[in-house]
Amino acid sequence: MSGENEEQLSYSDAIKKASPSITRFPVIPVRGVPLMSYIAQNWDSIWAFRPDPSDLLIATYPKAGTTWTQEIVDLLYHNGDAEACRRAPTPVRSPFLEIFSPAPIPSGLDLLEKMDPPRVIKTHLPFQLVPPGFWENKCKAIYVARNAKDNLVSYYHFDCMNQTQPEPGPWEGYIHKFMRGELSWGSWYDHVKGYWVEREKRNILYLFYEDMKENPRREVERIMRYLDLSVSDEVLSRIVQLTSFKNMKENPMANYSFIPEPVFCQSISPFMRKGEVGDWNNHFTPEQSEMFDEDYEKQMKDIKIPFRCQI
Repeated sequence: MSGENEEQLSYSDAIKKASPSITRFPVIPVRGVPLMSYIAQNWDSIWAFRPDPSDLLIATYPKAGTTWTQEIVDLLYHNGDAEACRRAPTPVRSPFLEIFSPAPIPSGLDLLEKMDPPRVIKTHLPFQLVPPGFWENKCKAIYVARNAKDNLVSYYHFDCMNQTQPEPGPWEGYIHKFMRGELSWGSWYDHVKGYWVEREKRNILYLFYEDMKENPRREVERIMRYLDLSVSDEVLSRIVQLTSFKNMKENPMANYSFIPEPVFCQSISPFMRKGEVGDWNNHFTPEQSEMFDEDYEKQMKDIKIPFRCQI
């Protein structure tokens, strides 16, 4: 058995062992941004993280296409080799920078320590909380943004099934929490604006979830060029196929089925639920949509980011 497969087993087993102590952890503000208590309590070590210049950061607001992008990048780095990309679950191949959980689950920093650069690192931190070493070392960063309404719907279902996140409460109230930025990792509005404003100065590849759904091949090519990689047309087509929603949902190394049921209750909602653009139409009442749109205009009036709620 390879060391990576052992890593996979130990990661899953660690979560199983920690399951009895898993609870819906409260959020604690860090520089005004609500973060899960385990993250807030370990903030100094997260902020002090020093990446290698060759490391790649994949940043998103939660439920905006993070796992999808991680899989695309891993396949590009491995020339479309599907088996190589099933060597371990997503969070082992591409560690979650700021995550801390009850023992014996390894933190993102623990996993990164054991890896040789170049590493692919995931974060949900807003721009101002990203450890400064990433920008000082001129690391490349890919940011994926999803339209607010679909992002809100997806995050709501995720918070229902993820037993480590604060209790989401009813849908009607959740909309207001989202609008006020009271969810884990804070305000969607501040998040998407923060990376947008810095994208040119920091050489951030800013992608839109809707563009990825509309024309996945075009966006995979953009990622490939940004990473200074070159793969054949045949490999590009294979990567697009392997990262389709259907194939990702069936991939045990990407669909988070390795997280045991008491932690991720996929019977409540699958980790990969629909992956559609416009599903918000099935959740918002006309009154809720109108209220949300009015608030959106106020919160986004200072900046124009070309989001689409339909394709």
